Amino acid sequence: MKCPFCENLEDKVIDSRASKEGEAIRRRRECLKCGMRFTSYERVEDVVPLVVKKDGRREPFDMGKIKNGLLIACKKRPIETDKLDGVAEKIEKRLVDLGVKEVQSSWVGEQIMSELKRLDKVAYVRFASVYRQFKDINDLMDEVKTLFEGKDKKIV
Repeated sequence: MKCPFCENLEDKVIDSRASKEGEAIRRRRECLKCGMRFTSYERVEDVVPLVVKKDGRREPFDMGKIKNGLLIACKKRPIETDKLDGVAEKIEKRLVDLGVKEVQSSWVGEQIMSELKRLDKVAYVRFASVYRQFKDINDLMDEVKTLFEGKDKKIV
């Protein structure tokens, strides 16, 4: 493990324990060169399926794109970043749990909308307006009306 302070490759592990969720191992390390202490985390890398885009392209699932979309939808909303990270992690876990090699991008979008609907209605409408590509104000108004009537529109 490279020391983040002096970039030395030799260190010793002082303490190891499971993280709160039990999905990672937290290790406290001490650099043998500069003596500084730092923390590292080890976790099993999940095999994440490819996402099939609307135009047929395939690309690896990128949690960064999910987080970025959530941040944009939730801009200036009273939502903690930790909650958004949790949403992105939840969607990634669902994706891995599907056990498939490929998933349609629409599945990912619907998952995001489902989580935003529970988290913040304004953020949901913001995301839906881009995701569903509303043609005019009437489409937007229909979505808002559906939201307030409590009806779900194809949200998984």
